[in-house]
Amino acid sequence: MPLDSKIPSGPMALKWSKHKQDSKLINPKNKRKYTVIVVGSGLAGASAAASLSELGYKVKCFCFQDSPRRAHSIAAQGGINAAKNYQNDGDSVHRLFYDTVKGGDFRAREANVHRLAEESVNIIDQCVAQGVPFAREYGGALANRSFGGAQVSRTFYARGQTGQQLLLGAYSALNKEIARGGVEMHTRCEMLELVVVDGHAKGIITRDLVTGKVEAHAGDTVLLCTGGYGNVFYLSTNAMGCNVTATWRAHKKGAFFANPCYTQIHPTCIPVSGEYQSKLTLMSESLRNDGRVWVPKNAADCGKPAHQIAEQDRDYYLERKYPSFGNLAPRDISSRAAKEACDDGRGVGPGGRGVYLDFAEAIQLFGRNTIAERYGNLFDMYERITGESAYERPMRIYPAVHYTMGGLWVDYNLMSNLPGLHVLGEANFSDHGANRLGASALMQGLADGYFVIPTTVANYLVTQTPGGVTTDHPEFKKALEGSASQIRRLLDGKGRRSVDSFHRELGLLVWDKCGMERDKAGLEEALRRIPELREEFWQNVVVPGSGDAANPELEKAGRVADFMEFAELLCQDALHREESCGGHFRSEHQYPDGEAKRDDENFCYAAAWEYTGDLAKPILNKEQLTFEEVHLQVRSYK
Repeated sequence: MPLDSKIPSGPMALKWSKHKQDSKLINPKNKRKYTVIVVGSGLAGASAAASLSELGYKVKCFCFQDSPRRAHSIAAQGGINAAKNYQNDGDSVHRLFYDTVKGGDFRAREANVHRLAEESVNIIDQCVAQGVPFAREYGGALANRSFGGAQVSRTFYARGQTGQQLLLGAYSALNKEIARGGVEMHTRCEMLELVVVDGHAKGIITRDLVTGKVEAHAGDTVLLCTGGYGNVFYLSTNAMGCNVTATWRAHKKGAFFANPCYTQIHPTCIPVSGEYQSKLTLMSESLRNDGRVWVPKNAADCGKPAHQIAEQDRDYYLERKYPSFGNLAPRDISSRAAKEACDDGRGVGPGGRGVYLDFAEAIQLFGRNTIAERYGNLFDMYERITGESAYERPMRIYPAVHYTMGGLWVDYNLMSNLPGLHVLGEANFSDHGANRLGASALMQGLADGYFVIPTTVANYLVTQTPGGVTTDHPEFKKALEGSASQIRRLLDGKGRRSVDSFHRELGLLVWDKCGMERDKAGLEEALRRIPELREEFWQNVVVPGSGDAANPELEKAGRVADFMEFAELLCQDALHREESCGGHFRSEHQYPDGEAKRDDENFCYAAAWEYTGDLAKPILNKEQLTFEEVHLQVRSYK
């Protein structure tokens, strides 16, 4: 199937302004006739719901948390990028655009990335107006710090709580619209199915997580703002509730899933400490502004306390290998470098799966109080989890699954190939390529919700009769029956294994065979074992309780069932892509010095997979990527 990305014509710097000018308009009175369904209430969902309601649309917003304030966006720590150039260090919209395309290893759509860089400057103004307490310099100007993959300071932050503060700003805007009556908010309500009528997305099926009631909701368009699928690996920095269900079930209704193997590994996480763990904890990338990453030069020193290892016996490997960027090398490169050091037998801590992030030099240079002002809550969190003070000894960190660059395919209007289904934020594939630069997730979510979708959604809605489809349509009854059948199937299982045991086994398999490093043999093994594990899941899982009341085990079971299917597509995508690119590292494809080796001649495209009804035989559709402004080149941070 040909993929029409609907990228506007004209010079790159003018595409978005031209598209805004050319986009359709709906007069204020007519906007009130349209109903927009928004699934998810994180930064993308809350900002989209509030903005569309302010424009006059009727909005129904759904989240499975008890409050929009508990969306996973709250967990983001380090900051949000914007090309304001407040530091006067040479930043610009073009430089942010360039860094993002290069950081994504030339696998993102240029036009989307440039739009993101343009809107970044407006996001900061919007959030300041909402009262977001960004850090400020002594004179009152907004402060900036650096993040990986950039040589300028463009990251705005609120200590280590940036996601929380930005979400509170979007939440306040959403609450205003809820109080006004423009947004109908449904909390503790999970999407089970997308309803497609005559080829268009026209509603969703949900389950009330308190009462168990399964209901249908109709609208004129559906916006999925449901985040990423990192929990397919079981252990990740994501909240335990994060899942692939909404996007996967939309995929099974016809939406293409693009680049599912593009998973970001964050280099700065607290290492795994035992099999009892159900998630991992992120330590913000912002720490690498002042912390120096190192391991002992000699494996024999790994068991010694850090302070007993002399300076000349330490390997500051990021500074050594990537002198231009040092400790602020991009996440994929920094993660692989940490793995290489540990594989070389020079890792520290239990199991040798850790490297040091050392603040001794920064504390000596700036003083403990200054470091506490910058990162105090992160240091406190680290001490509560590990029992160690990062003021007194180096942090121990190791890479972990964090963000997913893959997602449902969307065009320039953020609409999937399935008409009426728009996808925002981490749930889509468009802006980050094969590796997201730090501090760009918050930027994309808010750009999509506050500034992009309010303009582009009208291009679809003007083609539709408002209220043209209601829940009386037979497709809603069919979807309700399908959802109820899935619930009964899960509850009728008479097996002996818990949902969590299956999730852990699947996650460790996918991490081992399709994690930081992959190869053909391992991926083929995973593709043999995943269907076997899925079959055992349906034969041997046990889900206690009923579907008529709150049942967390039932919620988890539905999500893990979807992970069991999605994991196969993830590994198929990784197997087909015979190159190393960004966070996707195939050991067969590397330069002699161990750097990732791209294959632009054969793989310079977005892989958009089409569901066929047979999980083993998806159809590959390709969106060829062209680069007008940032020309293809070997990516180097040395």
